[in-house]
Amino acid sequence: MDKSLLASLPLDGIEECLPVSGGDVNRAFKLVTKNQNYFLLVQPVCVREFYAAEIAGLNDLKRAKIIAPEVISTGKLGRGAYLLLSYLEKGEGSQVDLGRTIAKMHRTYNPSGQFGYKYDYVGASISFSNDWRASWAELFVNNRLDILAQKLVEDTYWKIEDFSTYMQVRQLILTALNQHDSKPSLLHGDLWAGNFLFTEDGQPALIDPAPLYGDREFDLGITTVFGGFTEEFYQAYQESYPLKEGYSKRMHFYRLYYLMVHLDKFGRSYKQAVADEMQAILQAG
Repeated sequence: MDKSLLASLPLDGIEECLPVSGGDVNRAFKLVTKNQNYFLLVQPVCVREFYAAEIAGLNDLKRAKIIAPEVISTGKLGRGAYLLLSYLEKGEGSQVDLGRTIAKMHRTYNPSGQFGYKYDYVGASISFSNDWRASWAELFVNNRLDILAQKLVEDTYWKIEDFSTYMQVRQLILTALNQHDSKPSLLHGDLWAGNFLFTEDGQPALIDPAPLYGDREFDLGITTVFGGFTEEFYQAYQESYPLKEGYSKRMHFYRLYYLMVHLDKFGRSYKQAVADEMQAILQAG
């Protein structure tokens, strides 16, 4: 990173600036100083408000007594924006503790009883409105799945027959969710294995939230897509906060969502997986 940009950060004595993996949206760096280390996210062409949702999510996690990076500073950096966080050194820990931690997060509810969030979701290739809704089905289907379906058609990943299949699946999802008693839990929103870690003393921590208040099965469905969560994780979660009847069927709704996001973002290698999830939902009825 350019030294003049580093000099503009509210830090003294930066000794090293080491590039690290920051996902597909941000440039990310580990900053080493004499006293402690920091994690720097940089958006080269976005305004500082780009990080508003992540900052709010990290603060909400802290209020829920979940370990997460501390927000140090945010602002303009060159023509873009930055977010400076405390750096969490990694250790080893227990998936049992992780399951209990996620259950604790999900027991934090929106007091208004509504679903959504105070900031919208802004991703690399698609954005979703998080405007407050009285119904989880309305937020998830109208504001997420429908937007994705339209985008997949526009980007030619889907043909008309794929969209027709989706419309059948959509009705089944709406029916099932309208019959399900959803509560607006605090969600991580992107809970794959790359977004949790264990600290040096073995405590579970969450990073890079895409926060919203929604049905807790959304987070859990996402955990099943790429792995990294063990049977001990799910057992500990169930013991802490048992899931309701029919959850295994509803998990496919959130697997479908996450795979649609990846089809939109990364291309046709995810098309068959999306088709398989739609067929699983249709077969379950």
